[in-house]
Amino acid sequence: MIEFKHHAADTLADVRQTVLDVHAEVRHRDFGLTAPFYDVERYDERLAAYASRPGWSAVLGYEDGAPVGFAFGMPLGPDTRWWRSMTTPLPVGYTDETGTRTVALNEIVVRKQWRGRGVAQRIHQAWLERRTEERVTLLVNPAAGNGAVQAVYEAWGYAKVGEQQPFADSPIFASMTRPVRIP
Repeated sequence: MIEFKHHAADTLADVRQTVLDVHAEVRHRDFGLTAPFYDVERYDERLAAYASRPGWSAVLGYEDGAPVGFAFGMPLGPDTRWWRSMTTPLPVGYTDETGTRTVALNEIVVRKQWRGRGVAQRIHQAWLERRTEERVTLLVNPAAGNGAVQAVYEAWGYAKVGEQQPFADSPIFASMTRPVRIP
């Protein structure tokens, strides 16, 4: 049975190393992502930046004390840069943020031995259950798993709204959104 533990920025220090270790295991070993963008140091910089934003939260899943994966993100405030790297224009008003309209799912990662068992979706739902925003957005590399990762998000109710490249050395990601609560 998987146990979920929720964290806010003030308890990130308690789980930071676990998050970094799982990231390195999954991104480097399992998926062979070794470009500088995926270095643990760069990832830790992004993690620190995300966690410094108001409303950041994370959920980690554990089975028999072993970490199985995590998800984290933060709400998009009025001054967000989230939508600025879109390579495709969005409808007028779509990117207007208030701090309560959209939450960004920055990362969701599951260790190999727990994949294919619905664990990622359960971590995703455990993280969303405490969110109060109207919609959730995420970025996915459309090449990941030869498109299978994006297809999983589509099965969870996400729809692609365009593409963006948030960092000069990052891939071009599909930008996807869905309501936080799906009836």
